[in-house]
Amino acid sequence: MPTAPWAEPFSADGNDVGIVVLHGFTGSPTSVTPWGQALAGQGWTVRIPLLPGHGTTWQHMNRTTWQDWYDAADRSIEEVRQRCSTVFVMGLSMGGALALRAAEVRAADVRGLVLVNPAVHSERPDRFLLPALSKVVPAFPGISNDIAKPGQDEGAYDRLPLRAAHSMTKLWSAVKADIAAVSAPLLLFRSTQDHVVEPSNAAWILRNVSSRERAEVLLENSYHVATMDHDAPVIEQGSIDFVRRLAS
Repeated sequence: MPTAPWAEPFSADGNDVGIVVLHGFTGSPTSVTPWGQALAGQGWTVRIPLLPGHGTTWQHMNRTTWQDWYDAADRSIEEVRQRCSTVFVMGLSMGGALALRAAEVRAADVRGLVLVNPAVHSERPDRFLLPALSKVVPAFPGISNDIAKPGQDEGAYDRLPLRAAHSMTKLWSAVKADIAAVSAPLLLFRSTQDHVVEPSNAAWILRNVSSRERAEVLLENSYHVATMDHDAPVIEQGSIDFVRRLAS
C-alpha cells in the first residue's frame, strides 16, 4: 500500500553512536523527525522507521498488531547495532512503550532510553469495552494533533482503529510484565498538560524500572506531541546532553 509523502522514514548516517527514534500510535515519522534531525546534527547515526500500518490508512492499520510494530522497531535497532558501538532508543507515546520493550528484550544492546509522554496504560472509562468493541466497531474519532503550538500537524490518522488499539493494550501488558528488566539509564519528558496520556503512565514507569539512573523533566508549555510543540528545543537539547554524556 502506498505510503503518504509526509510519512517517509528518516535516516542519517553518522559516527558509531546510533539512535533509533520511534513515533506514536496512528502517527508517523513526521512527529519525531525534527527531534531526529537535531540528533543527526551532532554527527550521530539516526533511524526513524515508519511502523507498519502507519502512514497509509487507518483501515490498513487495523490489520496490523503490536508485534508488527515492534518487529519494525527491532529491525532498525539491529541495523544500528551492526553499524554502531553504542545504541540509544527514544520514543514518543506508544513509541515510548516500544522503546521500553526493546530495553527489556535487548538489555545488553540499549545504552540509554529517552521517552516523551510514554504510554503503558489508559484510564479511559471505555477501555474495559475495547476487546468486545474492537470486534464490531472499526474505529473511533481520532486523538491526533494534541499540540499547543499553532500550525503543527503530526501526520496522524483522524480515526482511532480499534483492533489496532486493542493490540496496543497487549503491548502495554508485555511491557509491564517485564518492566524490571529495564536497567538502562532513563530520561523521561512529561507534558504537564497532556490530553492523550495520563500522568500516571510516567509515574508507573519511573517507579518500576530497575534503572539506577532515571530522571523526569516536566514540559510546561506543550501538549502530548511535545516533539513538535513549544518545548521541542528542551527535548532536543536534553537528549543531546544525555547521549553525549553516556556515549563519551
